[in-house]
Amino acid sequence: MSTSKHIAILLVLGALMALGSPLVQAEPYFSVMSGQKCMVCHSNQTGGGARTAVGDAFGQMTLSAKPSAKFWDGTVMEYLSIGGNLRASATATDTPNQPNGFEFDLDEARLFIEVPLLANRVSFYLDQQFAPSTNNREAFALFKFPNQSAYIKAGKFYLPHGWRLEDDTEFVRQATGINMENPDNGVEAGIEMGRTSLRFAITNGTAGGGEVDTGKQFSLRGAMVFSQWQLGANANFNDAKNAQRTVLGGFAGFKTGPITWLGEVDYIEDDGLFPPGRKQLTSFVEANWLIRHGHILKVSYGYFDPDDDLDNDERNRYSLVYEYFPLAFTQLRIGIRSSEGIPQNDSQNADTAFIQLHAYF
Repeated sequence: MSTSKHIAILLVLGALMALGSPLVQAEPYFSVMSGQKCMVCHSNQTGGGARTAVGDAFGQMTLSAKPSAKFWDGTVMEYLSIGGNLRASATATDTPNQPNGFEFDLDEARLFIEVPLLANRVSFYLDQQFAPSTNNREAFALFKFPNQSAYIKAGKFYLPHGWRLEDDTEFVRQATGINMENPDNGVEAGIEMGRTSLRFAITNGTAGGGEVDTGKQFSLRGAMVFSQWQLGANANFNDAKNAQRTVLGGFAGFKTGPITWLGEVDYIEDDGLFPPGRKQLTSFVEANWLIRHGHILKVSYGYFDPDDDLDNDERNRYSLVYEYFPLAFTQLRIGIRSSEGIPQNDSQNADTAFIQLHAYF
């Protein structure tokens, strides 16, 4: 079947789902759009995973095209809150010199559990993935200081770095290796100073795997959050066995009328396993146009230079995604992505079209 027919099928599926389907995982442009820190809408101070009552209210009452008549805040009893995500998609792929692809996937099925042992002070948190494979994303104990001005958590968690993008395949998330597919074990501390947030973590540096040496990974993220814009910087150093990686970067977001902008730049230097002194550069820019309640058009561009010493090896990726929130607890995404890489690598020049249904509670 031709790619054009695949795309036509996706468009028909999208129309049917938009008409018949009854919010959404961490999307940092919501933070910039609302002028709030990630911790306002998520139980995890660095974003992602379970939503707070404010996050649930934003998705059900503000973002969806048809606000919910009943409100869900995740509470099932005094000492237990739950939530979850399910994403299912259909994807058509056009790769040069290879047969066209078309497949249905269950992208993720996750359950969030939070046990507030002491209100606003001590809690236990679990983010468990059950499909397409069983995988623990986060599991930590959280202690908050009085007035929630500071916190300490220990266990397994996402590293504090840059924007917590929904699409972990973006170059800034893949090249740095810091994303929601690679949480790590360790300790994190944070402090709130008005509109300024600081996060510092010490972890094994093994992406949640067993420790193999005495080296550790150090992550630092600082950000300033205002009603119209946000600005932040990152530093990450991983002293792994026989290899060291340093990541330095910055990120920003701002609003221009109905459009919310995001940007991030990361510089990566590897020593050890890779050619000594290998330097990489990756960047990302995204515009999110709030057409009206429940309808958002996303345009993004990603850039990646995998080796500063080599010429003509740069990669580019362009995306156009329409996001529709027909009802509370439901998001529909339809998009196309075009990639450009070295001509000799067919996979780096693949184009895709997809439709994804995201249900949450």
